[in-house]
Amino acid sequence: MPRALNNVASHRRRKKIRHKAKGFTGARRNVLRLMIEAVDRSMRFSTIHRKQRARNFRRLWITRINAAVHEHGMNYSTFMNGLANQHIEINRKYLADIAVKDPAAFKAIVDQGKPA
Repeated sequence: MPRALNNVASHRRRKKIRHKAKGFTGARRNVLRLMIEAVDRSMRFSTIHRKQRARNFRRLWITRINAAVHEHGMNYSTFMNGLANQHIEINRKYLADIAVKDPAAFKAIVDQGKPA
């Protein structure tokens, strides 16, 4: 009995890899073995960098909040502690956005978070 070849599945599998390797240069976009290695590596890095992007944005928000709070004579940690004590739950992303776009509203939040 002759060996059954599943060309349709093989072509689809390779087509997916070629699609992900679009934009690569040299043999990494032409040679299947190198293409698979390059795509695997790029997928690993994309996973790592998605997590790093979240960390970097949090650092940016904290830096912006700290700079805005310093204008009102406080530092970041005492401000966040004051908000926690007052049961004000605004996440850092929105606090940073308010600090940049609406300083008057941010001042009102800072006044709420000041220790007694």
